[in-house]
Amino acid sequence: MIKRESLLSLEAYARERNAFRARVIEHKKHRTVPLGEHLTLQFEDELTIRYQVQEMLRIERIFEDEGIQHELDAYNPLVPDGSNWKATMLIEYPDAEERKRKLAELRGIERRVWIEVPGGERVYAIADEDLERENEEKTSSVHFLRFELAAPTRAALARGAQVTLGVDHPRYQASVQLPAEVRAALCADLR
Repeated sequence: MIKRESLLSLEAYARERNAFRARVIEHKKHRTVPLGEHLTLQFEDELTIRYQVQEMLRIERIFEDEGIQHELDAYNPLVPDGSNWKATMLIEYPDAEERKRKLAELRGIERRVWIEVPGGERVYAIADEDLERENEEKTSSVHFLRFELAAPTRAALARGAQVTLGVDHPRYQASVQLPAEVRAALCADLR
């Protein structure tokens, strides 16, 4: 959890922003997983969420305690707590018309994303706990996912089990084994 006193002031962040941003971009390379051609999962952690908070404070020029606390309350739930992985899922279609059509076809996809370790059951994502991102016509292009990992799954990961990430929506199926560097970064979130 990110605490108010650990955040940089707007002035200090302005001085350190370029270096901090470069560090976060490098860090995200080992936390980003394409799932097929049009889905990307960005697994969040304390550093990625800290960056989001600092950026929101900068963009919105928030410096009062109440506003800062509001941002922390909005973003802290996206930090993994040691028993789960949390991810931002992006549905990406560059062409606006195709994107509109696909978002209508892919309603419910956020609930069909899963992870699996050998010998274990698929763990489906719990999606959008903060607010509903889907309506009668379409799903959103951005979703927030939580994968709650039971003790046996966490133990298997600690022993080096491989991880497969997938989606089994009727209109979009894909799966990928997590690369070693991504697996290592995500397993560090479980400590």
